[in-house]
Amino acid sequence: MIQSRTRWSIASLDIEGEARAAVLARTLSLTPLVARLLVQRGYDRVDSARQFLSGGIECLHDPFLLKGMEAAAGRIHQAIERGERVRIYGDYDADGVSSTTLMTYLFQRLELNFDHYIPHRTREGYGLNKAALEASAAAGVTLIVTVDTGISAVDEIAYANELGIDVVVTDHHEPPHVLPNAYAIVNPKQEDCEYPFKGLAGVGVAFKLATAVLGEPPLEWTDVVALGTIADLMPLTDENRVLARFGIEQLRLTDKPGFRALAEVGGIELATLTATNIAFGMAPRINAAGRLEHANLAVELLTAANDESAAAGALTLDSLNRERQQIVEHIVLEAQQMWEAKCSAANSAGKPVPSVIVLAGAGWNAGVVGIVASKFIEKYYKPTLILGLDEETGKCKGSARSIEGYDLHAALTACDELLDHYGGHQAAAGMTLYSSNLEPFEERLSKLADEWLTEEDWIPKTTIDLSCKMEDATIKVREQLAQLEPFGAGNSAPKLLLHGITVADRKAMGKESKHLKLSVSGQGKLLDAVSFGSGHLTDRLSHGAAIELVGELSVNEWNGQRKAQFMINDMRIPQIQLFDKRADVGSESIRLLGKVLKSAAFTEGIIVVPNETWMDAVSSSEEEVIASGQFQLLTYESLLAQSVRCPHLFVLGKPASAEKLAMSLAACQQLETVHLLYDSSNGKFSFPTREQFGQVYQLLRRDCPMSAESSAQQLAAKLNLPASTIALMLRVFTELEFIKLEAGLLELLPVTVKRELSHAKEYREAQHEAESNEILYASAKVLTEWIQAAVSLHGQEQASSF
Repeated sequence: MIQSRTRWSIASLDIEGEARAAVLARTLSLTPLVARLLVQRGYDRVDSARQFLSGGIECLHDPFLLKGMEAAAGRIHQAIERGERVRIYGDYDADGVSSTTLMTYLFQRLELNFDHYIPHRTREGYGLNKAALEASAAAGVTLIVTVDTGISAVDEIAYANELGIDVVVTDHHEPPHVLPNAYAIVNPKQEDCEYPFKGLAGVGVAFKLATAVLGEPPLEWTDVVALGTIADLMPLTDENRVLARFGIEQLRLTDKPGFRALAEVGGIELATLTATNIAFGMAPRINAAGRLEHANLAVELLTAANDESAAAGALTLDSLNRERQQIVEHIVLEAQQMWEAKCSAANSAGKPVPSVIVLAGAGWNAGVVGIVASKFIEKYYKPTLILGLDEETGKCKGSARSIEGYDLHAALTACDELLDHYGGHQAAAGMTLYSSNLEPFEERLSKLADEWLTEEDWIPKTTIDLSCKMEDATIKVREQLAQLEPFGAGNSAPKLLLHGITVADRKAMGKESKHLKLSVSGQGKLLDAVSFGSGHLTDRLSHGAAIELVGELSVNEWNGQRKAQFMINDMRIPQIQLFDKRADVGSESIRLLGKVLKSAAFTEGIIVVPNETWMDAVSSSEEEVIASGQFQLLTYESLLAQSVRCPHLFVLGKPASAEKLAMSLAACQQLETVHLLYDSSNGKFSFPTREQFGQVYQLLRRDCPMSAESSAQQLAAKLNLPASTIALMLRVFTELEFIKLEAGLLELLPVTVKRELSHAKEYREAQHEAESNEILYASAKVLTEWIQAAVSLHGQEQASSF
């Protein structure tokens, strides 16, 4: 038994959904699994599924459906006609950089007199500011076009109006109740905007403005749209899906020096680029500029005109990203020490550990604390707030990440009087407050968590799209799943539950054996499965164990061969595992036990032995059998006299009977594994057949009367059977009055009434004992089923006693 790391939520289709999936499979030539997945994701009609799988430019919406688009495009054309000085005002994250870059492409093509401005993250903060507006006015700027920002800049845009600067806002963030008095606002989330898709990134809105100004969609710029959309975790559905697909195709063939250089420093093969490469290879390097230096470095890279400047820019961003990683690691280490100290102090004082992690450190870079908070979520699964502290002012500025069920924005709103500023949504937020408020802030947040969250909410959840069997784990299915790409927010890579399989082989792999490679068997087929970071489980998986895997289907290409494989995210073995070492034992059972315990795969449990002689043998052994106090050495009698926690039971020496083994299993609470370490090569008792009973009776008829003392040995020699087996048969015949013992002789009695062998109590008891003890020599598969049944029966008996 191995528990999953997360709680699994498995989606399924009802009868109507299955019927629609069958229609899709038949009409679009899809495998059943892919058709079911499309229905699961809302594409349950042939036309919507076909559009999702292969929709192109025809799926892009008319940009003039966006409220304010006509005025925005008209104002840009007016600036061209008048020769005005125009400034692009962007943001410092990857979406803001992408938006600024795309607008730069547009204004270069329009031959506008323009430049761009992105505020410094630390010195200026997010969005428009009055100092930057004053500098714009001094530079002769008469039109500012914002990208990925501006929707909340009510005061700043009013000030720009006073300075004689028109502002066209393009943004995608949630609009406030009062909108700024801009010349034009283009944001699909405006209340009265009829645009059919609300999920555009900032760069997506900028792309729609470019489309409106040019009169056609500039598909050659979808590469930068894909970068910003994927980096900003926008849903890859509707228009975003089309733009991202076009963008990835553009990037695979790109001639833009900046993107080529960015891919090279990231070790990305452009020809096989995926959304994952963008999210984890390109976006972090773009973001690193704004986090540690200035986002202008990223814009300069993406707009580089030659390979030399692009290569230099990419190396700079790569260096900043490595520096960012080091800073994050340093803060994570300090924050973990701080959190452990806080937990230790709470335990010492007899107080509960805070339900929400709130940590502030002097000198922590506010540009990376959100990443640190995300790492804490992965490790501790608690809502986490990480803040940088300015010791001179006493102000803390930080970022928060949450878990499902805990609404960060609502929690911060409930702490409004303790905060200077805050903003965000359910899952992520930013805030500023004074250090003197940290303690009551943590207490309030933790109290809300205790009120809002159930015990189940503290366990990470994995949402599984569909369950499948080995027949679905094929190259064909994986190739059809590729039609659902690009994967990302709103269109995640399908999570599958693979069941009906058993462990055929397992081994640790990689540096320091950190990773796990499985071979699983099902429906007469084998499949390789890989779990990164799970090498420690190698020795905890038994051959033949029924296992369930959650993960993604992928393709392994090696030496020109392609085969399906399963990338594991989580796993569980729901039943008790049997580790059968009987064939390996011989007379070395104690030595083998020592080897198993030293492997560190099992750190606690009970070693059960038949009697005190075995206790002495283990205690006097030169082997370090019991490596720690986590293992108890008990006889069956000692174990049966108590009911104890025993995740791992080590059966050392053959039990006296299967019944005694069953009773010991029942005495173990929370049992996960059973290890059999006894010699099964001899001592097995075979219950005699009816034919053998007949053969003995015929010899008795011929040779009686005969000496009772030597009869068993004589008959055993003639029939080549154990003397103990003959003795049993003689006792059965005596009970049935077929023979009698008189004056030391066995004599045959006349049979006047037909009697079945099973009428003899001796026969029935011996047969029962033989059948019971047969299990001690059974195959591992049969034994596993027997153990599970024995434990299940005990559980039912316990339940019925209440």
